[in-house]
Amino acid sequence: MRITLSFATTADGYLDDNTDRRLMISTPEDWEAVLRLRGECDAILVGAETLRRDNPGLLLRDPAVRARRVAAGLKPDLTKVTLTRSGRLDPALRFFTEGKADRHVFSEKKIPAVENLATVISSEGSITPAFVVAELERRGIRHLLVEGGAEILRMFLDAGLVDTVRRAVNPRLRLGPERGGAQFRFEPPQGAPCTLENLGGMEVLTCTLRPDTAEEDRRWLAEAVREGFRCTPCASCYCVGAVVVLPDGRAFRGYTHETSPTHHAEQEAIAKALAAGADLHGAAIYSSMEPCSQRSSEPESCSQLILRHGFARVVFAGYEPACFVHCQGARMLREAGVDVRVYPELARGVQEANAHLSR
Repeated sequence: MRITLSFATTADGYLDDNTDRRLMISTPEDWEAVLRLRGECDAILVGAETLRRDNPGLLLRDPAVRARRVAAGLKPDLTKVTLTRSGRLDPALRFFTEGKADRHVFSEKKIPAVENLATVISSEGSITPAFVVAELERRGIRHLLVEGGAEILRMFLDAGLVDTVRRAVNPRLRLGPERGGAQFRFEPPQGAPCTLENLGGMEVLTCTLRPDTAEEDRRWLAEAVREGFRCTPCASCYCVGAVVVLPDGRAFRGYTHETSPTHHAEQEAIAKALAAGADLHGAAIYSSMEPCSQRSSEPESCSQLILRHGFARVVFAGYEPACFVHCQGARMLREAGVDVRVYPELARGVQEANAHLSR
């Protein structure tokens, strides 16, 4: 999933003031650019406090933008997403009442009042950005726009899951601590590619935090998918292929049950790399399916194996269906700091390799 953070602040770093009215920081030119950005995304996420404070509808109202999305095979409206720890959400909020967009609420508590208005997604324990990303990816979200508030912006930045940050600053607007509400500051990491433009007086900084690796990822991932077709179909496991790619360019391939009736594809590829004397720290592994997070045939899951050997990146095509277990490999890896990328456009081959399980 591609994740973009977008926010506007005053010159002294405030996202809003301390009144109960919405503070408009952006100029019309900047706001127009934000609406264009929204039109390029699949989903928009704001925190529950933002819903309670500003009551946004989060709809795309421009008919031309909606028509372009439909022509591109997208839904006319963005999927609306929010996070809440308290579960304190009023079903009368515009988030729930306006538009026909899909709505997802991540909550640590049950919210009976909104369960008929949105999909409520709960987690064992606290909700993390890694959990949110995995659950949205499972539901087909490819590009997520995160617009705040301050706590949500910090959560995603601290988790290392942000690809692009768009920071718009109004240099003519200052609030000071007496009038200021939530404050949020972002300074680009050293060496991060950034551009700066002026939109009607707004100073807009756009920074790339994670490089685009899609071309290389798809090439190696296609090899992993092909490896999956080498498996002998089995009623108790998936046919999966994997490729380990070292920083020096060497690659090692494997597929499920290649040398052992209990080995998964990731194990097979890793075993070959270790037999060649490879140091796997910083390596990437491409798997046709999400690495498992629990299993009964061996004591260590593939996700645990990947973490133990210090892999830096994990790339896969399809999330593991909830056929045998409820896999949480992507979440586990992301929460441990591994860069996880998913390319569902390559999942058709995974489904074909595992057609025997759906008959």
